[in-house]
Amino acid sequence: MLDLTPDQLLTTTRSVRKRLDFDRPVERETIEECVRIATQAPSGSNSQNWHWVFVDDPERKQAIADYYREGFVAAYGADVVPEMTDLEKKMWQSAYFLADNFHRAPVMMIPCQWKRVDTAPHAQQAGYWGSLLPAVWSFMLALRARGLGSAWTTLHLGREKEVAELIGIPYERCAQAGLFPVAYTVGTDFKSGPRKPIDTIVHWNQW
Repeated sequence: MLDLTPDQLLTTTRSVRKRLDFDRPVERETIEECVRIATQAPSGSNSQNWHWVFVDDPERKQAIADYYREGFVAAYGADVVPEMTDLEKKMWQSAYFLADNFHRAPVMMIPCQWKRVDTAPHAQQAGYWGSLLPAVWSFMLALRARGLGSAWTTLHLGREKEVAELIGIPYERCAQAGLFPVAYTVGTDFKSGPRKPIDTIVHWNQW
């Protein structure tokens, strides 16, 4: 366990891509410990309808990574473009690195939840995802506290049905929320990221 205060944990849990240690195995016991912590998160009506799918089989990881990379190229292109700012180029290169190396992650995690809300109204969507995503964030915090990292990605969801068939998720009754590499990090000295000043985003009593 890292020596982090709660505030340090919350402000230094980053999306990790280039600093994932692809060569160090991740113990199942450690992952399951993180899941036990994550499932203390709230869910609507205490439904706990989540499922946690972990993939460490090399062939399945490669197939899922191929779908992810396909989604990345479709969304962001296969190379930087001149119109990008330096910051945008840096972000693209980091994201592309993960897309190009996703299959090397020791473990992939796909959080799922029973039912589907593809065409549901906004209020139902909010309640549905609000019953899963806090637990996923808790999982990422638990990883960070143990010297591991991850990145929240969704680009494989364009092929959600194919991924479901690949690893046996009942697609018609269960939705995937993302795809997360799980690995130890190269170093643990992560810092807070730049953010907008709160006076530009906080509203009291009216917008």
